[in-house]
Amino acid sequence: MNAKITRINPDQLHETPGYHHITVVEAGRTAYLAGQCPLDLHGSLVGPGSLDRQIDQVTANALTALAAVGAQPHDVVRSVIYVRSDDTGVLGAAWRRLTNSVIGPAFTTASTLLGVAQLGFGGQLVEVDLTVALPD
Repeated sequence: MNAKITRINPDQLHETPGYHHITVVEAGRTAYLAGQCPLDLHGSLVGPGSLDRQIDQVTANALTALAAVGAQPHDVVRSVIYVRSDDTGVLGAAWRRLTNSVIGPAFTTASTLLGVAQLGFGGQLVEVDLTVALPD
C-alpha cells in the first residue's frame, strides 16, 4: 500500500458503496491516465453492445497502463467512470462489475460515476479515467 495516501469518510457524510469521500495524497509524483476505453491492441472496439465485455477490456487496459508507470490499483487516488446510460440499474451494475474486477481497489478512493449520452467511439459504452499517486 502506498503510505502517502489516506482515504477518509467523515461521520457527518452519507455512507458510500465502497468509495471514500476524500482522498489525501502527500506530495509526490502523480500520473494522469487517459480515459481507458474498451479497445483492443489494434484500436478495435471490444464487445459491441456488451457492457460487461467492455468493462473487462477497460479494466485490462487500465491494469496495463498502471503497470507501465510502476503502479497498482491501490495507488489510484481519483476515478471517474463514464457509462453510456441514464438507467440507474445499468450504472449500478457497471459499478459492481468494476469494483469486483482486477482493478477493484482503484474504486475505493474518491470516485465519480456518470451516466452520459455519448462517448468518443461509436458503440462505446464505458470509459474510466484514473489519477494515480506513484509509489516512491
